[in-house]
Amino acid sequence: MSASTIPPASIDRQDSLIEYPSVFPIKVMGAMVDGFADALCQVALQFDPGFDPSTIELRPSKGGNYLGVTLNITATSREQLDDLYRALTSHPMVKIVL
Repeated sequence: MSASTIPPASIDRQDSLIEYPSVFPIKVMGAMVDGFADALCQVALQFDPGFDPSTIELRPSKGGNYLGVTLNITATSREQLDDLYRALTSHPMVKIVL
């Protein structure tokens, strides 16, 4: 069976290394400003209503100019993760999303 005859849902399962649902860490960096972590939590809650803001991890940069934030969200689909990454990368306070 060629890839063109495999139903799209099957392709997603074969291409994904993630089993859904699962806890998935997303690392985000931005400037060390008031409200950065809270803003990220609000974005995470849009895509994972069960997201627990108390689980975020904060890592200030050595110079104190940037803040690394790890959000542990419950991934339910590739589409959800793609949409979340798009929302985070387009956020004005975000510099990098990994």
